[in-house]
Amino acid sequence: MRNTMDFATLKSFIRSDLYRYVGQSGWKTGIQVFFSNPGFKYSAMMRLCLFFKTHSFSRYTVFFPSAWLFHRYSVKYGICIPFTTKIGSGFYIGHYGGIVVSKETSIGKNCNISHGVTIGQANRGIRKGQPAIGDNVYIGPGAKIFGSIKIGNGCAIGANSVVNKDVPDNSVVVGVPGVIISSNGSQGYINRTDY
Repeated sequence: MRNTMDFATLKSFIRSDLYRYVGQSGWKTGIQVFFSNPGFKYSAMMRLCLFFKTHSFSRYTVFFPSAWLFHRYSVKYGICIPFTTKIGSGFYIGHYGGIVVSKETSIGKNCNISHGVTIGQANRGIRKGQPAIGDNVYIGPGAKIFGSIKIGNGCAIGANSVVNKDVPDNSVVVGVPGVIISSNGSQGYINRTDY
């Protein structure tokens, strides 16, 4: 994960994101999926904006129209994930609408985010700060994760759960407040990770 990007990393991230959606990563498939899948379109534009912002030439040329287009997609699809957010490879947005992620959050590779998810910062208290989400994490519809907490690798956060405490690896969390109900993790929810 990084918040700067070279061309090889850009290509790798977009290909891994695409593979998570359709199990293929060719450029023809990429164009088709870009125009038919809002989740992939948003994540691809997010990666492109970071790449363009990182390099001096593109920062003063193509960055501004791409940032405008990215903002337009944010409004159209109801997704607010700043392009500077640290997100690993294989990012998957299952359904768009009502997704908000704090720009200081870090998300590992092969994360699935569903509609209605909020990942935000806590502004006071012992958990003041932003979450760190591990690798291979499934976040169900309507889940809320906030504060300076760590969600371990391979976790599954159930629909409408509210999580404000650390979650160990391979846990399944449900409820308000979130409680761990098993150690089966995200197995079966995260697929196409062999890119």
